[in-house]
Amino acid sequence: SSGINAEYGEFQTFQHYFKQINLSIALNMAAHHNASNPSTLLPLELVDKCIGSRMHLTMKNDREIVGVLLGFDDFVNMVLEDVTEYENTPEGRRVTKLDQILLHGSNITMMIPGGEGPEAL
Repeated sequence: SSGINAEYGEFQTFQHYFKQINLSIALNMAAHHNASNPSTLLPLELVDKCIGSRMHLTMKNDREIVGVLLGFDDFVNMVLEDVTEYENTPEGRRVTKLDQILLHGSNITMMIPGGEGPEAL
């Protein structure tokens, strides 16, 4: 048992260093990329600039969500407030109002910063 714990501890240490190396490489690549073209805006930088702003999001399940972006993580999971969800059903468009949601980033297909939703299009 102590041998397994020692191996697990070594594995965790290796994972920690590996993550640090990957982060360092990613930051160096981003710094080099931006230095070579200062007008370039990386995707997460754009999302970061949208914090506090209204976003129109199109989802994989053909739903659309409009809300104010409070925050996000590296996976683009988002916390939104003052949310309106639009869903097309056989009976027509259903509109749902929500105070706050946590949205899983893998379900987002398009983000429109400043977008007011499908009714504004």
